Amino acid sequence: MRREVGFSCVAAVAMALAGCGVRLQNETPAQFEANPDIGMYPIKVKVTSGAMVSPPVYVFAISGRHRVPLSAGPDGVYQTMYPVKCKESFPLQYLAIWRLQGLATRHEVYPAQPQQIKLTPPPLEHHATIDTSGKPDRKTRAWTGAVKYMIVTDPHAQITGAQIEPVSQDKADVQSAKAISLVSGLPLDASCGITTAVQLASKDRKAHANLVITTDVPGIPTWTTRVDFQPSE
Repeated sequence: MRREVGFSCVAAVAMALAGCGVRLQNETPAQFEANPDIGMYPIKVKVTSGAMVSPPVYVFAISGRHRVPLSAGPDGVYQTMYPVKCKESFPLQYLAIWRLQGLATRHEVYPAQPQQIKLTPPPLEHHATIDTSGKPDRKTRAWTGAVKYMIVTDPHAQITGAQIEPVSQDKADVQSAKAISLVSGLPLDASCGITTAVQLASKDRKAHANLVITTDVPGIPTWTTRVDFQPSE
C-alpha cells in the first residue's frame, strides 16, 4: 500500500510554496515473513523534492527509540535493511530533513502515527524422520528421537501441548500411530531463535504418525508435522 505526504514551507514566500516541499511515497510492504537467519528487512521510500529544496535530503527510518539512515538511489528511492528480531511486528515512521535555499533547515516525521509492519512466522517442520537403524533402548524397548522447532517472532514462546494422531483413518495408519508416544513433558519453553525438541518414542522400528503441537505464539496456534520412524539403511 502506498501513501503520500507533502511537507510545506512555513516561512517561504507565497509564490515559492509549490517548490519548497518534500514528498514521500512509502514503498515498504505492510508485512514480511520473519527471517530467522539475519533478521533484517528492506525499508524503502521514494522521495520527491521541490525546486526550492537544496540537496541532499536526509531520510531516516524510526522505530521506537531506534533511528537508521536510508541511502538515496539515483531514482529517488531511499532504502536500508532494518534489523528486527524476536518480534511479531515493529512500528515504522520516516524522518525527512532538508534545507531550503536561503532558509532554515526543515524536518518532518511521516506518518504522524507509526505504521505497524507485521512479521509473520515462517513455516515450522512439515516432515521429520527419526532413524531406527540401531537397537532400541534396553529399558523401554523403544526407539527415540526428536522433532525440532524454532520460534522467531516471540521472545518467550512455549509449546503448550502435543499429541500423536494417525496420518489418516486407514486401519494401517491408525495402528502405526499407536506405536508412537510422546516423551517430552509439557509445556516446553521455545525461546526465540533457539531450537526446541519434542521427544518421541516408537515401539516399532517402522511407524508413522502426525505430531500436532499447540503454541502460545500468534500465527501458530497449532502445527502438524508428519513423523516417520524408519531405519536409514
